[in-house]
Amino acid sequence: MSESHQQPALARCPGCEEPPASGDLYCGACGYDLSVVPARPDDRPTLAITVPPAAPPAPAPSSAVPPTAPHAPDAPTPPAPAVQWPAASETDSSDVPVPVHRATDLPGTDSGGKPLPASPAAHHDQQPTTPPVHHDVQAASPPVRHDDRAVVGGPAGAEPAAGTAGTIEPPDSSGDFALAAPDPRTAEPTPTPAAGTKVCVACRSGRVDPDGYCENCGHAQPRERDHMEQELGSVAAVSDRGLRHHRNEDSFAVSSTALPDGSPAVVAIVCDGVSSASRPDEASAAAASAANEALLESLPRGTHPQQAMHEAIVAASEAVNALAQDPPGSAEHDAQRHQNAPACTLVGAIMAGGLLVVGWVGDSRVYWVPDDRTGPPARLTEDDSWAAQMVAAGLMNEAEAYADERAHAITGWLGADSYELEPHTASFKPDRPGLVVVCTDGLWNYAESAEEMAAAVPPEAHRRPLHGAQVLVGHALDGGGHDNVTVALLPFAVEPQGAGSACTTV
Repeated sequence: MSESHQQPALARCPGCEEPPASGDLYCGACGYDLSVVPARPDDRPTLAITVPPAAPPAPAPSSAVPPTAPHAPDAPTPPAPAVQWPAASETDSSDVPVPVHRATDLPGTDSGGKPLPASPAAHHDQQPTTPPVHHDVQAASPPVRHDDRAVVGGPAGAEPAAGTAGTIEPPDSSGDFALAAPDPRTAEPTPTPAAGTKVCVACRSGRVDPDGYCENCGHAQPRERDHMEQELGSVAAVSDRGLRHHRNEDSFAVSSTALPDGSPAVVAIVCDGVSSASRPDEASAAAASAANEALLESLPRGTHPQQAMHEAIVAASEAVNALAQDPPGSAEHDAQRHQNAPACTLVGAIMAGGLLVVGWVGDSRVYWVPDDRTGPPARLTEDDSWAAQMVAAGLMNEAEAYADERAHAITGWLGADSYELEPHTASFKPDRPGLVVVCTDGLWNYAESAEEMAAAVPPEAHRRPLHGAQVLVGHALDGGGHDNVTVALLPFAVEPQGAGSACTTV
């Protein structure tokens, strides 16, 4: 808003603080010229970086600023002509001309008639007379303020002179630094990375180096395995790193093939790397891949699905064992070869020929959730864990065992340092449609019982398995996401036959 420049009524004389009489042009006590409005305090306004004043400075008028010091009563000074302020070509809402300069832009004289010293900030287009100070200013220097910046050299849009980029002008009389910041309007745009170059997800401009870090901002990029999703016909799987782990040590494989009679066979394998072992992410990936390939090779040959699952677990174990082999030329002793070897758990499910076959080693699980939620859900696997052993031995009930800090210590796994490989397999023949949930403990930690898991599964999961898997992963993340989370969903379609289900466990 513009200011009014009419003479205000003075309550007290600026020279002696005595109240003047109405209509007096001079103070009766000290002789101060009351026709002059005292100058406003010097409140240097905020200046935009590299933006010059709205108009070039006008030449100073021949008249001088009236004296500001009080005069003695016996030597009154005749009134000086009022300052003729340069006016803008436009007016504000009150039709008062808008001033285009500050008082410091015009020269003045003191009470003795001598010129007043020029303010360091009176002209903004002067070059600094002192050498610039670089960014390594000592800690004792006054702090940089960001509400009062002056441009070092040149008009807006001009290129900075050589040697001036990245410098700070010494503080002026107000104690403020003048920053030589580049004009963001004239800065050159960041070049667009070449086609096929991986771009940083943080700054959106830097190239990602082979180690997975941005060359521009240094931000670590998400790994490919941090979040994985796959949907294949009626089977889908989702794996996520979780909220606490720095990498995803889970892996999965989903596939489908045909039996010799042409009927379909659907496969889901889920593996969880053992974090206390070396290279657990490699172990889970090798196990999932080897088991899946073994099933795709044996099922079309007519191998019984339960036997095929057993052979697939053995093949996965051999693949993980191979990771512990010494690299070529290693002088490491054979006795140390299996020390802290890569290890993982495995759980899988096959739907073929009206059968549901599950197999596992470790504490990953398979749940059965009927489409008709009035029917009871079930857990189809038993953990290879300390808690399960305590319950099986009758030493603790399930609640006590799983509340113990040793509950998740596994007693079976795939790896070169496992005591003895004991693949578990089971075959079921459901008499009603349902959903098979194959998951790691990163999920069932937040839905441990069969009823809790059924409650977490969305009602439409049998029609939208990928969406259902995403919802279950979100359930684990909402619960805390303390571990990697992986889940595969296989809808099992069957015509109701009214007969009980058959089950064979090995």
